[in-house]
Amino acid sequence: MTAMPPEDFEAAYEALAMAIDSTGPEREALFLTRLALVLGHELGDIAVFRSAIRTALEGVAE
Repeated sequence: MTAMPPEDFEAAYEALAMAIDSTGPEREALFLTRLALVLGHELGDIAVFRSAIRTALEGVAE
């Protein structure tokens, strides 16, 4: 898998932040879950999807 160029990463961050803000706090978790599943489906590889979950957990699990 190739890394996203820094300028695209920043654009993705901004788009995600705006989408989260638009859903409101009460639907944030639902939106993020749906987004993760859509992206996992687009990715089409369960091993890579599980690896991404582990990577994401590294930044939040303590």
